[in-house]
Amino acid sequence: MKQKDANLKRVIVDFKKLTPEILALLVEKYPDGYDDDNIITFRNANNEIVEAVEVTTADTKYLVKVSTKLEVTMENYDEDDYEDFENDDPEAVQDPELSSEDEDDDLG
Repeated sequence: MKQKDANLKRVIVDFKKLTPEILALLVEKYPDGYDDDNIITFRNANNEIVEAVEVTTADTKYLVKVSTKLEVTMENYDEDDYEDFENDDPEAVQDPELSSEDEDDDLG
């Protein structure tokens, strides 16, 4: 672990808890989307394997769980969609409309 990260709070974020602020950070860090090299794999408290991508603010390291919903939302990101919401509002980021092909990808 890098020394500068030692004092950061660590937060695992599921798509349901994604806020406009975290989404904006993801799009800024991964403007062309993320790939396998960006994905961190770890086991959670329930010993389940979790895949996530990392973004960092001044005081927090976020591990955002990878999913098709996240990928589609990042691809279609427009900051104007969130201008009526607070940056920390988890209700702002809505589930994207997924095609049946996308849904199959999310299943496995």
